[in-house]
Amino acid sequence: MHKVEGMTDQAAAPEETIPGKPTAASRTTLSHIMTAGDTNLLGTVHGGVIMKLVDDAAGAVAGRHSGGPAVTASMDEMVFLEPVKVGDLVHVRAQCNWTGRSSMEIGVRVLAERWNESAPATQVGSAYLVFAAVDADGKPRRVPPVIPETERDKRRYQEAQIRRTHRLARRRAIKDLRERHAAEGLDD
Repeated sequence: MHKVEGMTDQAAAPEETIPGKPTAASRTTLSHIMTAGDTNLLGTVHGGVIMKLVDDAAGAVAGRHSGGPAVTASMDEMVFLEPVKVGDLVHVRAQCNWTGRSSMEIGVRVLAERWNESAPATQVGSAYLVFAAVDADGKPRRVPPVIPETERDKRRYQEAQIRRTHRLARRRAIKDLRERHAAEGLDD
């Protein structure tokens, strides 16, 4: 058994080669106009509404890339750069940056523009999500490798590898600390 992003992969024997898919094959844009029902107490769009759109777009990319169901394993670095207002047309652009055995990192950019103006959209947020492809029983399944096409895609692939290394190191460090505390009787 092999641990991948918090899920267990079943070792397949023998390993089959899955053809890779280019980044553009699953790239997706989800657009949504923000209404009064999307606002928080400050009158701007609630961060949770934006996060749901981010998860929806990333899930579509993960499903397209993997060729089937995929579940959110984690969301990293959700950054809100500017507030989103009622009447803004929000575009959530997502792509598969990196793939492992059954996991995929999906990068997401959030842009907003006034619904009634022709000014260009501005970036208002970004996030990185990790999805795990699953079979009908909810067990991890293999995904095709992503094939970065442009220099930007190649840079995003390399950055995703760095984020994965940091994610795994952080999880190991926290697990080790909790085990030490438990061994010393300091468990909560």
